[in-house]
Amino acid sequence: MSRFITINERKIEVEQKGESGVPILILPGMGCSFEEWFEVTEILSKSNRIFMFHRPGSGESAIGEEKRTTTANAEEMKQLMDKLEIKIPVILVGHSYGGLCAQHFSKLYPDRVKAILLIDSTSEDLERLDELELPGLMGNTSNNWRELYQNYASMTEEQARKIIHPNLTENQKKLPLHIQKRLILFRQKPNLYKAMLSEFEHFKLDAKTIKNLGTVGNIPLVAIGRDKNHVIQQGVGRGLPESELLMLESLWEQLIVEQGKLSNRSEVKFAKNSGHSIHLDRPDVVISTLKELSEEGI
Repeated sequence: MSRFITINERKIEVEQKGESGVPILILPGMGCSFEEWFEVTEILSKSNRIFMFHRPGSGESAIGEEKRTTTANAEEMKQLMDKLEIKIPVILVGHSYGGLCAQHFSKLYPDRVKAILLIDSTSEDLERLDELELPGLMGNTSNNWRELYQNYASMTEEQARKIIHPNLTENQKKLPLHIQKRLILFRQKPNLYKAMLSEFEHFKLDAKTIKNLGTVGNIPLVAIGRDKNHVIQQGVGRGLPESELLMLESLWEQLIVEQGKLSNRSEVKFAKNSGHSIHLDRPDVVISTLKELSEEGI
């Protein structure tokens, strides 16, 4: 069950599973709920203590007018760990934007991190993606979703529930019904879009800040990337241009490979038949990797 911890005079929604073992702290991606991690955490909670939280604006976590940056998130994580009395280093798991947050925290507070698992993580060199010419994939997508999210962010919760009708992915539909309902409600909250707009506005500058902090030294790190060919095939099936998909996925794959340079003790691998949400597409890969990090490290 979720509970609330007060950080900077605002409530933060936290979920904890498991009673013993190496603590694992999971950071979901931008606009993603920790409820997605149900299958992974149900299994790992038998051997590990699992901690998850919704960043301000996500779920039931409160948000103010502050900028949502990875710097702010790192400080909130530190306070959260203190209040949860997590006294030993954690295995830090970050998916997508959560991976960028994990990199920032690990560079600021390396003594609090036992190991890092980056799951199709946003790269500190993400600006290289802007160099690609992808008119068929991007078009006016960025501006369109920004306008849509600004509209959602201005609504009341009652208005949002009438307008926003999220579609669950096939893998999300395999989760228990009560989790599916929470995932739908999660996407119907206006503050989520307020938070996402702020995170998106700042994350390129955040990435530069993180890169300037150097590496994570000797902290064991595993970076898991999505299956390039699988993603391309799915995109082509939806009518997207194959040539542009190949350019995008090839560079994304290279950025994942380069995440191996973040640590002197690293491993990079790719999850077969998986898209961006590897924890949903290939939970077995995530679980086995976390077990290895818990028991032996790299």
